Amino acid sequence: MRIVFVGGHHTPALAVVDALARRPQIVNRKSQIVWIGHRISMWGDKNVSAEYQEVTKRGIPFYDLKAGKLYKTFHPLKLLRLPFGLLQAFYYLLRIRPDLIVSFGGYLAPPVVIAGWLLGIPAVTHEQTVEGGWANKLVAKIAKKVFVTWEESLKYFPKEKTIVTGNPLRRSIFEVNEQLAMNNEQLPTVYITGGKQGSHILNETVREALPQLLEKYNVIHQCGRSTVFDDYEILNSQLSTLDSDLRSRYILKDYFTEEEIGAVFAAADVVISRAGANIVYELAALGKPSILIPIPWVSHDEQHKNAQILVDAGSAIILEEKDLTPNSLVVYTAKLFSDLEKFKEGGKKAQKLVRLDAAERMAEAIAAKFAACTFV
Repeated sequence: MRIVFVGGHHTPALAVVDALARRPQIVNRKSQIVWIGHRISMWGDKNVSAEYQEVTKRGIPFYDLKAGKLYKTFHPLKLLRLPFGLLQAFYYLLRIRPDLIVSFGGYLAPPVVIAGWLLGIPAVTHEQTVEGGWANKLVAKIAKKVFVTWEESLKYFPKEKTIVTGNPLRRSIFEVNEQLAMNNEQLPTVYITGGKQGSHILNETVREALPQLLEKYNVIHQCGRSTVFDDYEILNSQLSTLDSDLRSRYILKDYFTEEEIGAVFAAADVVISRAGANIVYELAALGKPSILIPIPWVSHDEQHKNAQILVDAGSAIILEEKDLTPNSLVVYTAKLFSDLEKFKEGGKKAQKLVRLDAAERMAEAIAAKFAACTFV
C-alpha cells in the first residue's frame, strides 16, 4: 500500500506520517509513504526548501512538483506552470500508483488531487486555517474525507464528510533534547521566527532593532535561508559589529531541526512570529505569549484570523505589518513583558483550544478505512 502526501503545510503532514508509522494496520501491510512537494520554496531561490530537507532526511521518496498558482500571480511563466503541474501530477501518480492521497492544502494540492480523481485514486484533505482556503474548497469537492482544525471551519465544507480533528502537532515541540547555551541566563529570552522560509521584512526589522533588543533580552532568531535576499548572511555579518557581550546573547539559525526546536520553545519566554496556522496552533499548545505579525496579502486574510484566536484567548498581541518598524518591534516587545503574567494566563486559556491528538485521529481514520479495504 502506498500513500502520497502533498500540500503546503509539511509540518503537520509529517506529524501524521509519524502517527501512521505507529499504526499496526498500516505497518503490517508494508505501506510506503511518498511525498510530492517543492524542492525550492521561492521563485529564483537556489537553496533547497526545509520541506525537502526534512522529508528526505526521513528516507521518504520526494517528487518535485512544478505547479503554478492563480492567487496574485501575474508572471506568465508562473501561469504556464498551471497546466504543466497537472500533467506532471498525472505522470507522478501513474509512476507511484498510490492507494490514497493525503492533502494538506496549498497550490500544490489541487493538481495532484484532481489527477488522482481522474485516475480513480481517493483523497483526503486537511484544512489548517479558520477559513477554508480556495485550494481546499476545491479539493474538498472530490475528497472522500475533510479534516479541519477548528469548529468554525465546518461551514466551509460538506458536513457529511468533514471531521474536526485539530491541527496535527509535531511531538518535537514538547521534547527538549538539548539545552541552549544562553550567555546571560538572568535575561528573558525572545524567539523570533518568520517561518521556515523566513520573512524578509521581519528579518530587516530585527537587524535594525537588534542592538536595542539585545540590551534587554537574549534573542533566538530563525531567519530562513534564501539566496534571493541573503538575510542569513547579512545578519551573520552584522554580528561582528556588536560588542562581544551583546553578540553572545544572539543565536542566529536559518532554521531549527526537529531535534532542536523543543529546546528553542522551552528557552523562549515570548515568541515574535508571523501568524501562519501551524505556528499559531503550536503557540496555543505551548501556551506561549506572543507578538504576531500577520502577512496582510494572504488569501482571505487568514493569518489575521489565525492571530485573532490567540488575541481573544489573551495570550497574544497583533503588530500589523504596516506598523512594523524597529522602534515598534522594541516597544511591543517591552509591552508584552510588562504584563507577562497576564499573557501567560491567556496562554493557559489558549491551551484549552488545542486538540493534542489530531495526528493520531487522522492516522486512525486512515488506518481504519484501509483495514476495511474501503474508503467512502
